[in-house]
Amino acid sequence: MSRRLVLILAVTCAVGVGNIYFPQAISPLVAAGLRESPDSAALLVTATQVGYTAGIFLLVPLGDRLPYRPFLVTLLALTGAGLLAAGCATALPPLVAASALIGVTTVAAQIVAPLAAGLVAADRRGAVMGTLLSGSIGGMLLARTFSGTLGEWLGWRAPYLVAAVLVLLLATVLAYTLPATTPPSRQPYPALLAESLRLLRTEPDLRRSCLYQATVFAGFSAVWTCLALLLTGPAYGLGAQAVGMLALVGAATMLWTPFAGRLVDRGGPDRVNLVCMLGVLVSAAVLTAGARGGVLGLTALILGTLLLDVAMQSGMVANQARVFALRPDARGRLNTAYMTCAYLGGSAGSWLGVRAYGQAGWRGVCALVALLAVLALARHLVALYGRRPQLDEIPATSRR
Repeated sequence: MSRRLVLILAVTCAVGVGNIYFPQAISPLVAAGLRESPDSAALLVTATQVGYTAGIFLLVPLGDRLPYRPFLVTLLALTGAGLLAAGCATALPPLVAASALIGVTTVAAQIVAPLAAGLVAADRRGAVMGTLLSGSIGGMLLARTFSGTLGEWLGWRAPYLVAAVLVLLLATVLAYTLPATTPPSRQPYPALLAESLRLLRTEPDLRRSCLYQATVFAGFSAVWTCLALLLTGPAYGLGAQAVGMLALVGAATMLWTPFAGRLVDRGGPDRVNLVCMLGVLVSAAVLTAGARGGVLGLTALILGTLLLDVAMQSGMVANQARVFALRPDARGRLNTAYMTCAYLGGSAGSWLGVRAYGQAGWRGVCALVALLAVLALARHLVALYGRRPQLDEIPATSRR
């Protein structure tokens, strides 16, 4: 696979993921423009996220059943139509409905990952996954800035309309640049959906990869959910925009994940996972100092969130490399199971984080992150060192 195609696919990931996050920055503008309450306008963000989770489960398995090129182009065209409908909405209900459509269809990043894994040699798979993940991170980080700035200048409709143009242009580019592929499966659609659950039951490496990402992503979500509470509370007394500025620290992970992918190619995913889990534990310790407030506390938050971001995203590269190597004929279904578990873990982490903050403050959140990392690390150590030797691995002289 050429570098140009890898770049195009990384941009596709960035645009797809960005469509999930950019509405978060303009919901206050939507509330003012449509004369709705801020709580009501926040429904468009919820609708997009719920739609995205549904799209992962319902559409990503079709990547094993349909040729990638027409499938991706169709999804992008539907996303573009949803963005145009959102930008032209005159009331909140049609805007929420359009947001749900955008969420369901903007799963391009989850389709691109299995596609790229099948087009690249095994010894380059980790590096390519890291590059694609950098694109997703870039889309996640830049989308809020893009939509907030453009919305302030031209109104809340402008981000939707500009995003629609970008998505439709990208669909045209992919229609001419993606190679033709043969679907690896001819199973009917209901069987594809059931297969994702069956793979979880039958593939132990898939289960442990899901556990690793679910626990680490849960800790990541707990931290970022509660950061706003900490920074706007009495310890710091900052505005909500401080959280957005702190999130830009995560841009460094865009440069790190391709390197993490090369480490996976050289040493295998297990070593990278081990380092990442230890990194999460260290980040929890560093973040604990953020409860003190002041310059020292803010420095600890910057360093701790950066380390946590790098560890979480690098672990994602390692886990996807392991998962995609299991069944080349079922990468879409494997990715469906993996990403669904990851997002369920993230949702649970946000819920647990808020409750930990309410009971024990910021230190309680950091303790939760450490506990989740220990759970993942314990399972990983069992996988590395706890395997019992098979009968044919035991020397004959030792058998009785």
